Formats: sequence, C-alpha cells, structure tokens
Amino acid sequence: MPEIFGPTIEDGGVRFRLWAPKASQVDVAVFEQERRILTPMHPLENGWFEALVPEAHAGTLYQFRVVGNSWGELMVPDPASHFQPDDVFGPSQVLDITAFQWDNADWNGRPWSETVLYELHVGTFTPDGTYDGVRTRLNYLQQLGVTAIELMPLADFPGRRNWGYDGVLPFAPDSVYGTPRELKWLIDEAHGLGMMVFLDVVYNHFGPEGNFLHHYAPDFFSETHQTPWGAAIDFSVPQVREFFIANAIHWLGAYRFDGLRLDAVHAIRDDSKPHILEELAERVRLALPEDRHVHLVLENDANQSRFLVRDQSARPQYYVAQWNDDIHHACHVLTTGERQGYYQDYADTPLERLGQCLAEGFSYQGEPSTHRGRQSRGEPSAHLPPEAFVAFLQNHDQVGNRAFGERLSVLASPEKRRALAAVILLAPQIPLLFMGEEWGTRHPFPFFCDFQGDLAEAVREGRRREFATFPEFADPAQRERIPDPNAPETAKSAVLKWDEPIKPKYSEWLKLHRQLLSLRRERIQPLLSRIQPGKASWNIIHTDILIVNWPLKDGRILMLAVNAGPETRHFHPESLGTVSRQTEIFAAPNALLERGEKLILGPWAVYWSVSSVFERGH
Repeated sequence: MPEIFGPTIEDGGVRFRLWAPKASQVDVAVFEQERRILTPMHPLENGWFEALVPEAHAGTLYQFRVVGNSWGELMVPDPASHFQPDDVFGPSQVLDITAFQWDNADWNGRPWSETVLYELHVGTFTPDGTYDGVRTRLNYLQQLGVTAIELMPLADFPGRRNWGYDGVLPFAPDSVYGTPRELKWLIDEAHGLGMMVFLDVVYNHFGPEGNFLHHYAPDFFSETHQTPWGAAIDFSVPQVREFFIANAIHWLGAYRFDGLRLDAVHAIRDDSKPHILEELAERVRLALPEDRHVHLVLENDANQSRFLVRDQSARPQYYVAQWNDDIHHACHVLTTGERQGYYQDYADTPLERLGQCLAEGFSYQGEPSTHRGRQSRGEPSAHLPPEAFVAFLQNHDQVGNRAFGERLSVLASPEKRRALAAVILLAPQIPLLFMGEEWGTRHPFPFFCDFQGDLAEAVREGRRREFATFPEFADPAQRERIPDPNAPETAKSAVLKWDEPIKPKYSEWLKLHRQLLSLRRERIQPLLSRIQPGKASWNIIHTDILIVNWPLKDGRILMLAVNAGPETRHFHPESLGTVSRQTEIFAAPNALLERGEKLILGPWAVYWSVSSVFERGH
C-alpha cells in the first residue's frame, strides 16, 4: 500500500500525516482566524504520525510541531507541502489539488518524435517573472515552432531568486512565481495551443537552507554517499523511495505536466533492485492513463544507456531520452576552441566526436576520460534510436556555470553558430533551445540565488574558488569580478529583453530558427520513424568535412554534410556510397549541389538531403 504524503481533504476535515521516525512527539498546528489550534498526532507504524483535524479545510495554514531528544522542539513545514505562501520557513497551506476546471481536459500530449524543447526559467523569462508572464509568450513560442516548454525547477526554495536546484519542498511550486492555480492555467493554455509542458525535478539532493528533515527524518540521507551539493538521498529506505515516486506522480497527475526532466541522476546512489530510476519510471506509467503521452527524460553524466533501452515494440522501457552533453561539448569546442575543464575530453578531435554523437548518441561509450582522471565513462549507445538523445548548443548549465554566464552569441562567430544551429535543429535527435537563444541575445544567464548570512558568504566565495584553477582567474582581483550570486542585480541581468527580437541584428537569427524548425516539422519529423537504429555512419573527408548518413527503412538515406573549416571544399557524394540523385532539404547560402553531381561547400556550410540508395561507409 503506497504511503500518502501531504494533507488529504475528507468529509470530516483534513487528515495530516508526517513521517518523522526520530520524533518522540508530533502535533499539527492549524491557524484559523488568528487562532492556533494544536492537535496531537497519533503515532503509527514505521515512524508515521497522523491526525484528522475537523477545523481544517482548503486554504488552511498549518505547521508541524516536532519534538525530539536531540533537538527539543521545532516548528516545521510539511515536507510534502502543496504550497508555501510565505516561503520555506512559513506555514504550509492545504490545497484541494483537484479543484481546477481544465479547459483542455481531453489533452493527451504529443508523441516524443514531435518534440522541440524550449528551456526557460520562469523568473527571468519575462520582466514579470511569473507563470502569467510565461503565458503571455505562448503564442510567440508556438509561432517559433516550439512544441514543448521545459520549466526549470519550481520546488520551493529559500528567498526570492534561485535557479531552482536548491529546492527543499519538492511538492510545492514556489510562491514567488504565482499560485498553483496560475501554474495550472499556464499548462492548460499551452495544451490549448498544442504545446507540451515539461518540469525539471531534482531527486538527488535537497537545498542547503530550509530543510528540516535532517532532524526528525535523517533516514532520508545516506551516511556513506555525498553529492557535490550535500548529503545523498538514501533510496534504500522504502519511505524515501515512495516520497519521490509520489512527487513525480503528483506533478504529472495533479498538474498535468507532459513530462519530467530528472536532474543529475548520476548523483543518485542506489544499490536496490529495482534501481529507483527503474521503479519510478514503471510506477509513473502504472499511475497514469495509458492513452496519455508522458515523457521521462534524464540528465546523466555517466552516459548509462541502460536506462534508455527500448522494448520489442521500440517503446522506451524506462526513459525516453537523455540530455546529451557530449554533443554540446563537441560543438562548443568546434565553435570556441575552449579546452579547459570537461572540454579537454573533446579538444583532440571535436569534429569526429560530433559525427559520432550524431550517428551513435554518446561520444563516450566506455572510453577513458582525461577530465575524470582516465576513468572510463559511458555505455554503448549506437543501438538506440536518435530520439533517445536531446541535442543542444546551450542550456542553463552550459551558460550559467561559466564565471560570467556568457552565451554562445558572445563566444562564437556568427557563421559557426549559424552552421551548428542548422545541424542541431535538423538532426534526428530531439532539439532543445535555451530561452533567448533563438534570436541570439547577448545578455548573460549567470548563476544566482538568495541566501543570507554565512551561507551567502560561503556560496559567494565558493563560486570564486571554483574558477581559481582557470588561468584567466589566477589573479584574485580577476576572481573578484565574478558576479555575486546573491546580489539582486545578478539575477536581474538574466532577464530577457523582449524588445530585442524586432531589432534587425536579432530578427535575422529569429527568422533562421523559425525556418529551421519549420523544415524540421515538414521534412525531418516524418523520417524519424523510418531511421534504422544502429545503422548510421559518419565520415571525415578533406580534414574539415563531416558526412553523416542515417539509412531509412525504405532504402533511402538522410544525409548531412558540414564543412567545419575555413576553405571551400567539394566532393562527389557517390564517393561515399551515396548516389548523386538527392532531394535537398536545406542548403546554406554557400552550399551547392552542382548539376546533381558535385557538392560544393563553402566555409561552415551545411547541406541536408535525402537520397535513394545507401551503402555503408566505414
């Protein structure tokens, strides 16, 4: 019988439950008309406490009073709170989570193959920084060609500003962005426009401030494993597993999100069988209607293709896709020449690594990683379909984890960015754009938060120490220039400027992205189901030209040709085993198929086509 987290509204009042295995006594305090009503909670089996409070109802504010020998008395929010109107240290609020009239209740989502993701941070996507602000831009996103918006984490965090990865109350959407009702309105309206909505969730750690579980439920945390962000979650404990599984079902069920992106699952340590990632995926599918398209996506630096396996019907057994950092890193080295940090693993042969990513998924499939001290990284992935990988040139991490949060528009030349946009947005992998990328905004997206006191100082100094090993920050004075994450102006600098897309220097980029996404929808998307997994190949010719071939089940071949060099190159497609009779999908202005025989590619030219015969290259 699954455990129930959070309050439930019943005919006789509201039933409150709390798992507090280290507490000797638990009471629930409800606040009604300036009165505090304290009700003792009855101890149940396995560390649970429960009470039915007749005076409580939807809208009631409440807290738990937990008493223990090692800490005395604490007033704490519900770890499964559905809403915190006064932030993480204030009382929780009872919600009737089902009380919303969906205008698009018959929406069942879209197939994964139709997905074009657009990642955004609610607080900086518009000047309003709210769900309603995002809602006002849905028509723009639909016209761009986006089919799915992905919200960075919403779980309640301390303060007014945060990326979202410091959340401590995973069931409660942060009040700084609006109410749960306004979030549902955003999702409902997106569905009405034919767009899916995804949510980024964090199941590998809790944030450093506002988490009281260490006191009364320390079993949430592992004594043997740590993450870069604090104590690891102990998924060997049944109640802990159930908490996070219930959280996934909460977002997908009560809020009707179309999918979840699970953050940094390589930081999840679980020796249980089944693994928590497997059980979570299976339970989600059992809990939701079979006719709904619900998509679970991973971020996993370990490149564990086992979680992306397909069944005999070619359906995902667990997760539909993984963010593919390998393809980003290869593209980043190609466009910027940077070789520090994890980019050193791609600096040797970035064009070859890009080709391998496009043809096989991961670049690291068990090979040793220099950046990781020659440790092997990854598992074989060539057998997976291209849609098992999310491809991108930018995302919140790859921009915001830089010292100054610079975007690719500041770091790379226009011709290189234009070429790789045509590669990523037309490739069979699932493309992702990061907010503002489509018009080439030059405004940064730095790391920001809103901590206080010693923690704020620790985050500020830790951020600067993080870059001390980089030559450009060897001088302490240079490190002092790194923005203070806690300063309000740091977050303010990330807010998109919506007057930019109509300006000439930005509007051409927006026009290009709309063109590419239109071509994807019309010419690439119909081919995805015909691609034969495990059959793609790639070649490098004339040093700078990358050719990737994806054979189709009907005998044709989808071909990409990229010139990643400064000189004009030409070759005959049949020299690679493809016939010269090709149907052009996209050709950059400096790409030309001459008399249907010779392909001429200028510097950083891109050419996409479908031809009718395929013979495998090397």
